[in-house]
Amino acid sequence: MSSQQWVNVIGGGLAGCEAAYHIACRGQKVRLYEMRPVQTTPVHRTSQLAELVCSNSLKSDLEDSAQGLLKREMRALGSLLLECADETRVPAGSALAVDRDLFASAVTDRILAHPLIEVVREEISRIPLGGISIIATGPLTSESFSRELQRLTGEEHLYFYDAIAPSVTAESLDKSKLFKASRYGKGSDDYYNCPMSREEYERFYRELVNADTKEGHSIDRKLFFDSCMPVEVIARRGQDTLRFGPMRPVGLNPGGEKPRPYAVVQLRQEDAGGRIYGLVGFQTRLRWGEQDRIFRLIPGLEKAEFVRYGVMHRNTYINSPAVLMPTLQFKPDERILFAGQISGVEGYMESAATGIVAAINALRIMEGKSPAVLSSATMIGALLQFITQSDPNSFQPVNANFGLLPPLAASVRDKKARYAAYVRRSLEEMDKFSELFLKQL
Repeated sequence: MSSQQWVNVIGGGLAGCEAAYHIACRGQKVRLYEMRPVQTTPVHRTSQLAELVCSNSLKSDLEDSAQGLLKREMRALGSLLLECADETRVPAGSALAVDRDLFASAVTDRILAHPLIEVVREEISRIPLGGISIIATGPLTSESFSRELQRLTGEEHLYFYDAIAPSVTAESLDKSKLFKASRYGKGSDDYYNCPMSREEYERFYRELVNADTKEGHSIDRKLFFDSCMPVEVIARRGQDTLRFGPMRPVGLNPGGEKPRPYAVVQLRQEDAGGRIYGLVGFQTRLRWGEQDRIFRLIPGLEKAEFVRYGVMHRNTYINSPAVLMPTLQFKPDERILFAGQISGVEGYMESAATGIVAAINALRIMEGKSPAVLSSATMIGALLQFITQSDPNSFQPVNANFGLLPPLAASVRDKKARYAAYVRRSLEEMDKFSELFLKQL
């Protein structure tokens, strides 16, 4: 491999940082392009790399869950982001959640300190000529680079709208009305829970469905990804949909002689000091004044101080089955690779995982070796198979889930045992991959 060559990584989000760091740690120079702070976005607050703009949760860390399996596979591949997440972790029950500012600082410090990574702060409107490029511009790709991608792919961009949940200060909560618990007692009691009676819920529901929302994002056009559905859109599907969704009371017992709640709003810690809490599952496009008014109807939040209101933003991704190979290479030009949410995966860790795979294959291409294809029995391999081999006429982004994995050789009826078998098989396959491909780099 020539030390004079550079790999271009476009985008300093989760996938871009994983890709750049993985490549540099194997002795290859990287130019990491990040447009902030020269050009900002509607939702980023800082110029830090790997800034988390939605939830501070990286989802479940349980070993027998799909998200837990994804993390174990990423750790086997040497994930930078999970190292930084472990350093900046905050209490969140069975989930891995981080202090978002400390996390972004930790990632940024590691990237800037690496002697083989050059961070270039400018907006890119064209892919650099020559060499290998990894496009990891994320769901908030700039308008100018979106036009470049349209030119490259020859495909109309697919898109959906994503929403961010509001956050409040811990000291502004009326904790006498709240109780601490994790659902079904999993992990420690890290969540504040706001219990609602039937009367309180029905009043909240009426106000929510009649609230003033920001225009321009048609519900009927089905632009929302299911896991990021705005709370007011869920509510309009029926009076009890919230009680079976983000406000479900099952598995949450206030204890003592207190009545079981009719509905519950959970608050999750977002910073290391426990000063800020986010409303779980309350992504929204309500106008800020309406958020201030309606969310104060939640018991315990009557005098809440909002440090961040929910906002709406566009998430952009390519029609991956039409233009990408399972190696994440671009079909018309195999020296271009895609990674992150722009490639059609949904979720923080899913995005980061594709950055590692794109890095592995960029290095293999530079060495004249065949790019690697992960087994679909691994969670990462199954994700890549889905985004590159689905029907391009109906493609939608996807999270890691056990439904993506191929059936077991022998049927297992018990769900817990079946998931455990999936995990064992996946980790065995990942061990083979690590042995075969990583040691060759």
